[in-house]
Amino acid sequence: MPLAVVVLAGCGGAEPASTGSAVLPAEQVFAEAPVVVPDPSGTSATLQVTTEVDMACAVVFGREESLGDGIATDADMGGGAHAEHQAVMRGLEPGTEYFYRVQGSGADGRLYRSELMTFRTPDAEVAEVPRENAALGAEVVDVSSEFSDAFAAGNAVDGDLGTEWSSDGDGDDASITLDLGRAVDVVGLTLRSRSMSDGTSVVETFTVTVDDGQTYGPFEAGAAVVVDEADFTGRVLRFDAETTTGGNTGAAEIEVYEVS
Repeated sequence: MPLAVVVLAGCGGAEPASTGSAVLPAEQVFAEAPVVVPDPSGTSATLQVTTEVDMACAVVFGREESLGDGIATDADMGGGAHAEHQAVMRGLEPGTEYFYRVQGSGADGRLYRSELMTFRTPDAEVAEVPRENAALGAEVVDVSSEFSDAFAAGNAVDGDLGTEWSSDGDGDDASITLDLGRAVDVVGLTLRSRSMSDGTSVVETFTVTVDDGQTYGPFEAGAAVVVDEADFTGRVLRFDAETTTGGNTGAAEIEVYEVS
C-alpha cells in the first residue's frame, strides 16, 4: 500500500519569540498521546491532541516526505493558542498508511516537534448500488441553532469535510432540516458528526423525519446506512440528534443517497 507523510506545523500568524530557538520535543507538552480518528470513507482523518501549554497548530500533509500538498488548520472555535487541538486532514487515500508528526508554536514563542508516528485510513466503502448524494447543496430550511457564521448549517451539505455545522450547545436537541428540491427515493444516509478533542460534540445516533410525517431510525452516525427504498421517499428531511456526548453537536457532512 502507498505511504504518505503528515506534519503538524505552527499557524495563526504568530512569530516565534526567537527564531534561533531550539525545537523542543513535543512529547514534553503532550497531556496524552495524539489520536488520529479516520473517517469511515477513508478520505479524511481528524488528529486530536491535548497539550499542557497553549499552542497554535495546523496539519500540513503530502504524498511525499517533502509535504506541501495540503494544510488543515486547527478547528478550535475560539482560535489562537489553546490546549485542545483537532484538525481534519482531507483528500486522503483509503487503505493507506500515513506517517505524521506533531509540531507547533507555544504562546511564549517556543517551538515543538514530535517523533514521527503513523496511522492507517480504512478501505473505501463499497456501495451496493450506484448512488448519488442528493443532499449536496440542499437548502437548509430550519436548524436548532448555529454557533457562529463560520459554523453555519449550510456547511453540513457543502461536500467539504473541512467545514462544519455546529449548534450552540444543543447536545441531544440538535436538529437540521433539508429541502432536497424534489422528492427523492432514498437508498442510504450518512451523518458525519463533528467532534471536539475533549470528547464532546459527537452525534452518536440520529433519526430522520420525512416530509413532517414518518420518523426513521435511530441510525448510527459515521458510516453509510442503507434504508429500504420502497418505504423511504421524501423531499424535506429533518435530521435529529438522538444520542450524543453533549455540547456543540452538529455535522461535518450529511449525505442522502439515491440511485444514480
